[in-house]
Amino acid sequence: MKILIVIPTYNEADNIERLVRTLLELEAAPDVLVVDDSSPDGTGDIADALAAEFPGRVSVIHREAKDGRGGAVLAGLALGLADGYEILFEMDADFSHDPAEIPAFLDSIKRYYFVIGSRYLPESEIIDWPATRTFFSRWANRYARLFLRIPITDYTNGYRCYRRDALEKLNFEAINSKGYIVLSDIAWQLHRAGLSVGEVPTVFVNRSRGESNLSLREVFSAFIGVLKLWFRGLAG
Repeated sequence: MKILIVIPTYNEADNIERLVRTLLELEAAPDVLVVDDSSPDGTGDIADALAAEFPGRVSVIHREAKDGRGGAVLAGLALGLADGYEILFEMDADFSHDPAEIPAFLDSIKRYYFVIGSRYLPESEIIDWPATRTFFSRWANRYARLFLRIPITDYTNGYRCYRRDALEKLNFEAINSKGYIVLSDIAWQLHRAGLSVGEVPTVFVNRSRGESNLSLREVFSAFIGVLKLWFRGLAG
């Protein structure tokens, strides 16, 4: 079973090498695709060195500018489909998503078309997030569920696993956003296509190295994006 893990990056020089090496050591033997948005801190150069060290297992996409996490993930997933991968993951580079949880995803994906690591299941835990960030995240997810009605508890966590036959039903061209709203757009499309979704518990740890790449502009775009998806649904 060919497995690919797509990692969008921007200024993750402190984390990317350690994460990639950790992933390559997993029993599932995934390949890794780093999609870097021209990080000025040299993240792309580190990824290139890893690709040279692990040919065939690590690859890199260099994008011309910082253009949003969602767009980076879509580029990575599209390339993974073209390269024949059967299971595709997306995860962040800052260790907020624990690589040790990947076996749980792989077990769950046997029963569902796509699986989300949910921070809001009873068994999950959020560590070292400020109270304001936790409050905002919870209400953002409630807001998304109010309009989109997908049977999930976490619309905004980018730790996900997809089967190939799920992504083949995704209309990449219909996704016009570039930020975190892409997460909701993918889930919305796949749910409307009648594909089952599962959730696995996750321990979400606030990043300890580097700075968050989430901007207020992306937050605002995500709220507006949910309404746009709702109107798309009303239009058929």
